[in-house]
Amino acid sequence: MAGNRLLIVDDDDGFRGALASAMTGRGFDATPVPSGSAALAWLASHECDVVLLDLKMPDMSGVEVLDAIRDRHPHVEVILLTGHGTIDTAIAAIRRGAFDFLTKPCSPDEVEITLMKAIERRALIERTRVLQQALTPPDLGDTFIGRSSQFQEILRLIDRVARVDSSVLILGETGVGKELVAKLIHSRGTRCHHPFVVVDCSNLHEELLQSELFGHEKGAYTGAVSLKHGLFEVADKGTVFLDEVGDVPPALQARLLRVLETGTFRRLGGTAEIAVNVRVLAATNRKLPEMVAQGHFREDLYYRLNTIRVDVPPLRERPDDIACLAAHFVARFNRRFGQDRRLSPEAIELLAGYSWPGNIRQLINVIEQVVVLAEEDTITPAHLPPMLRAPAARALHRSQPSPIVPLRDVERQYIEFAIRQFGGHRANAARALGIGERTLYRKLNEFELE
Repeated sequence: MAGNRLLIVDDDDGFRGALASAMTGRGFDATPVPSGSAALAWLASHECDVVLLDLKMPDMSGVEVLDAIRDRHPHVEVILLTGHGTIDTAIAAIRRGAFDFLTKPCSPDEVEITLMKAIERRALIERTRVLQQALTPPDLGDTFIGRSSQFQEILRLIDRVARVDSSVLILGETGVGKELVAKLIHSRGTRCHHPFVVVDCSNLHEELLQSELFGHEKGAYTGAVSLKHGLFEVADKGTVFLDEVGDVPPALQARLLRVLETGTFRRLGGTAEIAVNVRVLAATNRKLPEMVAQGHFREDLYYRLNTIRVDVPPLRERPDDIACLAAHFVARFNRRFGQDRRLSPEAIELLAGYSWPGNIRQLINVIEQVVVLAEEDTITPAHLPPMLRAPAARALHRSQPSPIVPLRDVERQYIEFAIRQFGGHRANAARALGIGERTLYRKLNEFELE
């Protein structure tokens, strides 16, 4: 039985022995000790899940032992054993952190039921702790790499924004690192020990996105077989990051605005108002002012999200960052794959001269490819993809006065390349490009590539 380590603390030898025997027979790993001091000594060198603790003992009172356990072993649940004359004291002890109390004499069935409830609560607390750790990113400053003046300005802005609790709109092209900026803002702010929840608004249709954001009641729609907590609830006291917020359907924009303004919402199919305390960070690669003018995005929601704005420039506008980024990613994939690759000066020159329409995400994909496929430790231009060696790819190189290739043409060519690489499989192409399928379909229509 998981979580079955039990310590029984009681100065009554007969009761203590009988209870230990009964609980051992029901699958518990029960250890009996006769006093509070013996209990604390045993806990100092043993793991335990639940303590059954007599409230009245000669050397230390149960309340004193409880306080010591809460201080030294806060993960251990404590159930008090009390007589009829000390019930008020037991209730007061619950306020100090005890899980529950049992009145002696108590049956083995009653003890087992209470023990199982305590173990369930302990497991729930542990799952919540693990989930919160998984949802709470560390400070990722050592992975946010760059040396250009634009990059340094972004870092300064992140540090200023992190100290306040305002909504932030992060703008930039696909692949520039908008989510990493959001994680840094969260990890350096006052909510850093609470969840950071990412919502990809581009990959979910309206009903599913609504359910993800706000949850649903059982029976709210076909397939809603149980209650579901929305991500705003999961992120309570933390941060919600709305990635590609420009893709939120108009019908959902009003509900989103209401959460931002009131901090309350209703689950899908529900009537109860649920209050949450979250900070909202949002990002998009779309031109929201144009969408507002066209009636595709609510003006009031735009201004609510755009309390503070962070513009992340594309990689082609900060070529000084490319060499250090490339070296960082080579080192990362060397560690992952057990390699010892390094970039030649000529390869670095080609990388720095490319326009990178897919930005940092595209650079990561290229570096991973060459680290895996190169047969020599030194990566040369011959190992780089043909698109980086083509004359058009070098149009932005500072030492060559080649004609500037329009970014739209480069983006179109790269999307065509990705579609061909995956044999026309759009979902895989979108995943490799680091964009949602809906975004890829929009680009295909925009570039008339259907």
